Amino acid sequence: MNIGAIEASAGRAWPMGASITDDGVNFAVFSAHATAMELCLYSQDGRREIARLPMTERDGDIWHIHVSGIDEGQLYGFRVDGPYLPEQGLRFNAHKLLLDPYARGLAGRLRWSDAVMGYKVGSGRGDQSFDTRDSAFAVPKSVVVNPAFHWGKDSHPRIPLADTVIYEAHVKSLTMRHEGIPQQVRGTYSAVAHPVMIEHYQRLGVTAIELLPVQAFFDDRFLVAKGLKNHWGYQTMGFFAPEPRYGDVNPLREMQGMVKALHAAGLEVILDVVYNHTGEGDENGPTFGFRGLDNQSYYRLTEGGRRYANDAGTGNTLDLTHPAVLRMVMDSLRYWVEHVHIDGFRFDLASVLGREMLGFDQQGGFFDALRQDPVLAGTKLIAEPWDIGPGGYQLGNFPAPFLEWNDRYRDGVRRFWRGDAGMAPELSRRLMGSADLFDRDRRPAGTSVNFITSHDGFTLEDLVSYSVKRNLANGEDNRDGHSDNHSDNMGVEGPSSDAIVRAARDLRKRNLLATLILSQGTPMLLAGDELGHTQNGNNNAYAQDNDLTRIDWHGDQALVDWVARLTALRRAHPVLRQMRFLHGRTRNDGLADAIWRRSDGTVPAGDYWHDPAFRCVGLEMRMAAEGPDVSDALYLVFNGGEATELTLPDTAAHWRMLINSAEPAAPAKPCANRLTLPAQSVFVFAPRLTGEKP
Repeated sequence: MNIGAIEASAGRAWPMGASITDDGVNFAVFSAHATAMELCLYSQDGRREIARLPMTERDGDIWHIHVSGIDEGQLYGFRVDGPYLPEQGLRFNAHKLLLDPYARGLAGRLRWSDAVMGYKVGSGRGDQSFDTRDSAFAVPKSVVVNPAFHWGKDSHPRIPLADTVIYEAHVKSLTMRHEGIPQQVRGTYSAVAHPVMIEHYQRLGVTAIELLPVQAFFDDRFLVAKGLKNHWGYQTMGFFAPEPRYGDVNPLREMQGMVKALHAAGLEVILDVVYNHTGEGDENGPTFGFRGLDNQSYYRLTEGGRRYANDAGTGNTLDLTHPAVLRMVMDSLRYWVEHVHIDGFRFDLASVLGREMLGFDQQGGFFDALRQDPVLAGTKLIAEPWDIGPGGYQLGNFPAPFLEWNDRYRDGVRRFWRGDAGMAPELSRRLMGSADLFDRDRRPAGTSVNFITSHDGFTLEDLVSYSVKRNLANGEDNRDGHSDNHSDNMGVEGPSSDAIVRAARDLRKRNLLATLILSQGTPMLLAGDELGHTQNGNNNAYAQDNDLTRIDWHGDQALVDWVARLTALRRAHPVLRQMRFLHGRTRNDGLADAIWRRSDGTVPAGDYWHDPAFRCVGLEMRMAAEGPDVSDALYLVFNGGEATELTLPDTAAHWRMLINSAEPAAPAKPCANRLTLPAQSVFVFAPRLTGEKP
């Protein structure tokens, strides 16, 4: 077939998507139930269709075509025909231009219009009606991309899990207000790796930057109607394409350059990925890609196919039990590792990914495929271990080598420092890497990703400033977001200029951060917490692409120093970075690897643990009894109560004070074995150095 300089031939069924050949581009796309398919080529501005080529070749369920005379940068899309029988889960509509699920790039912005719906909006038959309007003018176009990049000597830092400290950040919010970055660069992939940012990461002592979704996503129609945007990005439509809004001319190249620069600084890059659903929503949603390509295969359907399973709470659920869908997800993960050198992934609502026909399955197909893949070996895999589906809360139940976000840690530590009664036993469990949840199947103590705050919820500043959420800016009458935040306004709701209130809030923040860094497990910091960033009480800022979410870099530099001091302490002491769980077993030196103590130095016994007045918890830690014979010991004290007399253990002749949250800038120094412990404080002690005088 010949259309001008463009010539079409059969092509081949692999690789999937658009791949550049010596004389053109090969296209391969999956659809099991389509009856016809066309490849549509577009002008560089995306406004004019320059060719429409029937795809007549099919190997099994893979449709394919080769087109000579085109190259990198070519814009394209698909039109797919077949039965339109929504009650059976078939929703083909050739009037709708569809994205390539494997597109490595997207061009143009989505223009919301009723034309992107497969059905007639307003029809009495609802989604069972059929719309014949062409949607090409309204949807982005897929782009042929050459992912080649000059990586030079770049390699994965391979930071040991024991040394890992994660910094969760949003590409745009992180840098938009940083005056040390050129205005035109702020809010982009390049800005994340700007020298001033790298200097900040290194000052903080973090080792991995975990980015909120950067796979291409769309703004929800209801948000656009309210003048808002999908700021967080959890509505993915391109699992292989970097989100264009964070780039300039070539988002992929810029993202690759970001990763290379961060690697050169010894920092890993982890992506928050959303393989549980897509941005097409439920049966009343648009037809952008998956629905029009093969609705019955891509999605988990109910009621004979008419409705969508909604385990993610977003309208639809991808069906990873289907081989083609599982292949797409695995191909996507490999692509980001091989072509963008990503070091790990955080899986949004990961319980969805492990749900098989009979429910969540640790040995499910996705987990099996992931764990056997040689390309993904060595990457960090982090699960958000819950969804809203049946049996969706699976904390502690993911297979190795998954790490898991630990909300039990978040809530337990918040409640202890808020002063809730009877929280000493819960604090002790969370300090020890949550062994009650994760100490099985030889999983390491680093399995627990400990966090006080994340993108979802209050920032640290708001956690100590608000007792109730304030989400009115989201346009949902404050109904959205969690209401039970275990927060404490310290006597005044919202901002306060009262010196006493401010001092109490600052101390509470230092205590929360100290608890986080001193706990066994893998600590995660929320970007901006170290600077006192506030969202004015908004605990669900998913639609706030403005200064509410953008970090003010003129923030609390003393708090930055505090975090840096804590992470330096963690690096200096192996006892804080252990991968073996501590259970109080006796070591070769006759001492237990973990000893709990009261403020008077005695070991709490029996019912004392459940005494509501037990608010000063001491923990004497050494290297695990089963581990290497390393001489390192610390005594940690978490005083959530009033001032009290503290007696240090007699297991060391003399002690030195390393940190004191009540005096964050005080240097380490020898101390007496009896001292007065201030109210609401965290202390760390170590055996006195040889020859060190009191």
